[in-house]
Amino acid sequence: MELNKHSKRLTQDESQPASQAMLYAVGLSDDDMNKAQVGIASTGYDGNPCNMHLNNLAAEVKVESKIAGLVGLGFNTIGVSDGISMGTSGMNYSLASRDIIADSIETVMHAQSYDGLISVVGCDKNMPGAVIAMLRLNRPSIMMYGGTIASGNYKGKKLNIVSAFEALGQKVAGEIEEEEYREIIKRAIPGAGACGGMYTANTMASAIECMGFALPYNSSIPAENPNKLSEAERTALAIKNLLELDLKPLDIISKKSIENAITIVNALGGSTNAVLHFLAIAHAANIDFTLADFQKVSDLTPLIADLKPSGKYLMEDVHGVGGTPAVMKYLLDNGYLHGECLTVTGKTLAENLSQVEPLTFEEDFQDVIYPKDKALKSSGNIQILFGNLAQEGAVAKISGNEGLFFEGKAVVYDGEQAANTGISKGEVSRGDVVVIRYVGPKGGPGMPEMLKPTSLIMGAGLGKSVALITDGRFSGGTHGFVVGHITPEAQTGGTIALIETGDTIRISAEDNTINVLLTEAELAARRDNWKAPAYKHKKGILYKYAKVVASASKGCITDA
Repeated sequence: MELNKHSKRLTQDESQPASQAMLYAVGLSDDDMNKAQVGIASTGYDGNPCNMHLNNLAAEVKVESKIAGLVGLGFNTIGVSDGISMGTSGMNYSLASRDIIADSIETVMHAQSYDGLISVVGCDKNMPGAVIAMLRLNRPSIMMYGGTIASGNYKGKKLNIVSAFEALGQKVAGEIEEEEYREIIKRAIPGAGACGGMYTANTMASAIECMGFALPYNSSIPAENPNKLSEAERTALAIKNLLELDLKPLDIISKKSIENAITIVNALGGSTNAVLHFLAIAHAANIDFTLADFQKVSDLTPLIADLKPSGKYLMEDVHGVGGTPAVMKYLLDNGYLHGECLTVTGKTLAENLSQVEPLTFEEDFQDVIYPKDKALKSSGNIQILFGNLAQEGAVAKISGNEGLFFEGKAVVYDGEQAANTGISKGEVSRGDVVVIRYVGPKGGPGMPEMLKPTSLIMGAGLGKSVALITDGRFSGGTHGFVVGHITPEAQTGGTIALIETGDTIRISAEDNTINVLLTEAELAARRDNWKAPAYKHKKGILYKYAKVVASASKGCITDA
């Protein structure tokens, strides 16, 4: 097939003998020199179940690309396992990895002048990093998600990654013995695939499919399902079609397609991390999309999925009732999605969904997805809060199980480790608001996730009686009355830096406010005595990240 007309590749240019020689050296033939070259970017690596199977998937994509008449050229980029780094200093690198992934894919694709891109991705930051790179490159591109993990099992109870963290809280609280704790740890994750609930990986995969950047069913086919390998052929044929159509990411993305993505996030009860990532994706596409736009979509979208962490079911169960396309079809048929948006199939969203079997709502058939008239919540779970504690905004995840209002006394910790120790020692009581600060994008640095403290709270039986607020962020596995992404962050002098233990904090999801009950004069006096702490790192990637990263309300972008 002909080269993409936007490619700057010069392999056939007589003035570029070195590049031709290099390509002959890697095994290309004369015939191959006239084929489109597709970069196959894998985030595969051995040390994480989310990613450990991705290089094999990428190899299948390369084989199918050759059969389709393309030249597939594989390369790797990094990943960070949030599950492994959670609760350690390694978590500071997690969000930064999103931008490293985007930068590295952009670097290879531009430097090698590949015509198209297939990104084979798994864990949380892999997906937004890949999509950001696609938008910067604006060459025909598809994202291929490696799929969700199967559930574990212990004594007939389904397990997942959050089960392991909450088991620690139960052990600390004396509710389970060491032996049971160890058995849960061993059985929680049985094999390859991303964390099984509607946590960040499955949230982003579903949303990116709904936005049109992945093929139908890609987000819901489990990692170890035989159909996952068959996606390699579909993906190779789809990238060939995109190259022939010259259909590029900036032709597909729009404000409406981002609204589609945020709609399914709210309908499925997805992760607050989607807010950070889609702000960054919109920035990469030069689309004006703000926190107010998230709230607008959430207000219009019912929560219809009973999925973990707040509900009962896992992504494998969504696959069992028809997959993500079945949910999308229901949302489209009821006016929640923009069906005219283009997708990587070359067709519109409505065209993709036209032959999908509709959901069945009889109780004896499935109770994973509910009809809108029986929605678990009439509006979405993602709520944007403002107030004197968050003048630039904060993000809450309100499923309806936690209540809509909380007022309590602050218990303040400067950092996650201090909070974990304090919660474990019993410093937090019913009615308290745990405050974890200096863990924002600059202060963390890297805005680490607070899954361990929230899991300790849940495991100690305080989940319904304690709130937690932070300038950090939360794992998609977090549930409870939690508010994160508080901006301005403590490191830059936000109000959260001025709170003292014993202050009263009021959080309302009824009017979307978050305030510390202090007068402006009291806050001003404390601000006069506040001094910004030094950055925690003096060199290296986290120093660079802290220097350039924008606030959470801007998506923690690094190229503003």
